Amino acid sequence: MPKPAQSSPVSLLRTRAEHAQETAQDYVEMIAELIDGTGEARVTDLARRLGVTHVTVNRTINRLRRAGLVTALPYRSIFLTEEGRRISEESRERHEVVSEFLRSLGVPAAVAHVDAEGMEHHVSAQTLAAFRRHLRGGRPR
Repeated sequence: MPKPAQSSPVSLLRTRAEHAQETAQDYVEMIAELIDGTGEARVTDLARRLGVTHVTVNRTINRLRRAGLVTALPYRSIFLTEEGRRISEESRERHEVVSEFLRSLGVPAAVAHVDAEGMEHHVSAQTLAAFRRHLRGGRPR
């Protein structure tokens, strides 16, 4: 019986880095959505929308602040920096393209929206370009 493949320390670090990037994208996208919808993003709103505790949100916001993606003061609203807004817009656009592509294949809109949430973080630039070409009818612009 063959031995199961073991993960190398490099692949584990890469996986953790990718997960951290995915979390950052989810957070900045949700912060932008809350600000656009209600004028502010608060820890309690993020916790409720993301299904996590306020402690988890606070820890993540501190990481995002150190990364230069948000500004936040204790017990105050959270705001995106220019870089945070850029990442949010890119993430939202990827989500929309993936969701629209799935719908073009006949996937129901609600399912496409949920599936796109997981896929948007992992789709390559080449695949995203192919999705866009497909959505334009396969013709280059």
